[in-house]
Amino acid sequence: MKVLKFLLPILCIGILSCNNDDDDKGSSPKPRDVQEVYEEDLATIEAYLATHSFRIENSNDTGNYNQIVFDTIAGDNANGTPIKESDFLKSKMVESGKYSFKLYYLSFREGAESEYKPTIGDDAVISYKGQLTNGTAFDQLQSPSRVDLPGFIVGFRQALIEFSGATGYQIENDGRISFNDDYGVGAVFVPSVLGYFNSTSATIPAYAPLIFSFQMYKAYQMDHDNDGIPSYLEDINGNGILLKDYEDDTDKNGYLNYQDADDDGDGTPTKDEIVVEDTNGNGIIEPEEISMPDTNGNGTPDYLDPTVF
Repeated sequence: MKVLKFLLPILCIGILSCNNDDDDKGSSPKPRDVQEVYEEDLATIEAYLATHSFRIENSNDTGNYNQIVFDTIAGDNANGTPIKESDFLKSKMVESGKYSFKLYYLSFREGAESEYKPTIGDDAVISYKGQLTNGTAFDQLQSPSRVDLPGFIVGFRQALIEFSGATGYQIENDGRISFNDDYGVGAVFVPSVLGYFNSTSATIPAYAPLIFSFQMYKAYQMDHDNDGIPSYLEDINGNGILLKDYEDDTDKNGYLNYQDADDDGDGTPTKDEIVVEDTNGNGIIEPEEISMPDTNGNGTPDYLDPTVF
């Protein structure tokens, strides 16, 4: 079995994980209508899927195997199979406020079935390449690295959570980690409404659909504030966003619930107002393994109710 060897830093990388979902990356023109932009983006993406094919490259040059590469269907590739006809192409609907957006993604290899799939609040070891629909690359992480998914743009994050990592790894004598070759391999086609929308940068125009090809090597369930509740369950309004979503700050103290060890600000730590039992002993806490008492019966669990001490 092939293995992939690399050093495993924890990074804040590129334009993705260092920015939040609504971060201003530069000058921002007055926003256009969201639905109108989405329909334009969807048409652009679907045209791309009809006029491009993809192939898998296996190369050690960048430290990655199984990279998805896109080709225009023309010239020497005139007989290429359009992505839209590929059995690997999937889609999902992503809800955002009053809107619902279609997200296309390629699942060339979903990853090992036995391995943990990350949630919106987790860490993952990945590598990736980002490009515009005209082929211009704007970001790349060649060496697989551990990253924090709450900081990624919605569209990329929503694709990553569909993949799992490899069945195993080993640590070499020189400290490198070698992953088995059954990790996840995919790509996602992100409308700007699930990306940077009207924000601009030197490499990304306003309202630009984005394409990411990526590899998912491993995922880790995260409890950022160590309060006993996995971070993804602290998305109180259920909009799929954690970072800088201040609707998820129950006590309005400036610390989001997934970063706050006392979510309701009553002086009693959250971990003392819930009961957690890892019944399956796998270190992955499921919602049903968390008991959230509601002492006064008002419908708000104690850990979110400042009137309960």
